[in-house]
Amino acid sequence: MENRPIVKEYSNENQDEVVDLILQIQQQEYNISITKDDQPDLFTIEEYYQTGKGNFWVALYDSEVVGTISLLDIGNGQVALRKMFVNKEFRGSTYKTASLLLNTAMNWAKGRSVKAVFLGTTPQFLAAHRFYEKNGFISIYLDELPKNFPVLQVDKRFYKYVLE
Repeated sequence: MENRPIVKEYSNENQDEVVDLILQIQQQEYNISITKDDQPDLFTIEEYYQTGKGNFWVALYDSEVVGTISLLDIGNGQVALRKMFVNKEFRGSTYKTASLLLNTAMNWAKGRSVKAVFLGTTPQFLAAHRFYEKNGFISIYLDELPKNFPVLQVDKRFYKYVLE
């Protein structure tokens, strides 16, 4: 039994747990009306995310998926941070799951000459807004996103992080 979750690259063996975690947080915790059918990328993670400068990671605690994060290559040395979800019990300073996931993704991006990371999030995720801002992301407007950024219908807040 580890004291903290470990972060590893996604593999298909994690698919069911990834889908369950993300849907539970979206639907039950935040009452967002989104289904697995609205998110076909969850069923093609390797092809959709694990290509180019992109990747997908899971945080595991006692081999259970307790968090996810991904970077989607959107071209021009830019990536979209997507699917960052952490089980409620593993949020905060005790486990530092969100920080472990974000640091893994940002180190990956730096190692692949990514110039900037963009993300969209929903107005409900107030703790996520604070987390991103605390970690150096700056709030931007929709029209400041790269043209290749995949804006989701639920996304109303946008952030940018410039890597140097």
